[in-house]
Amino acid sequence: MKELYELGFVFRGFVLVNHILKKLPVQKEKGVNKDLRGAFISAINTFADTAFNNNSLEYLESGNILFIFKISEVQSEDNFMKEPIILYGLVDKSKKKSDKLVKKFFERVDPMIQLFIQKYNLKDFTELNQFETFKDVMEDFFIKKPQI
Repeated sequence: MKELYELGFVFRGFVLVNHILKKLPVQKEKGVNKDLRGAFISAINTFADTAFNNNSLEYLESGNILFIFKISEVQSEDNFMKEPIILYGLVDKSKKKSDKLVKKFFERVDPMIQLFIQKYNLKDFTELNQFETFKDVMEDFFIKKPQI
């Protein structure tokens, strides 16, 4: 998916792991704090869930950038209930229709979010270093060509 700038997982308002595939045009001028991005993504999805009776937000548009959100649930070791885990993607939408990009993104990331949940369910989510190895999985899903 050549339009993809960044991919990451957000839990409780924090970016657990992210992978930057290419720089956003805006980042060339000033840096963006990933903690602020995680808090924003978490807050906007909580708002959509509360305001619209358990409906999650799929995407937001800002200029030529599309923020896409795939929401699932995971259980941490410190909680008896499952909580939202948000896989986000920042995508260049300048040449394609938003709905097509969202559908394409969801198809590509669905197996990845399932793998993430399988690997980290019932783990300690305060140990952020454990998620660094998942960057390789993210890269495999979007950069490396499938082997025949």
